[in-house]
Amino acid sequence: MTEEDKYALKELLRGVGVFASASAVFIVILLVLAKVASGDKPINSASFEVVDKYKECDIVRYAPHQVAEYKYFLYCEKNK
Repeated sequence: MTEEDKYALKELLRGVGVFASASAVFIVILLVLAKVASGDKPINSASFEVVDKYKECDIVRYAPHQVAEYKYFLYCEKNK
């Protein structure tokens, strides 16, 4: 084996080592992020919340589950 072949082999092994190390770090980061994300509790039901009053009615804020959007409506007990 010539000196040039030894140098090429050393460069190849160094490249494989860098690639394997970068891949391992990437996989560890993904595993950590997956562990952190698994702690989040999904919102399974819609939420209703009385946020204010208008005359004799409640202003209710409605948020459908897993949607970043609010809808407001009046709820009047006497109009049932």
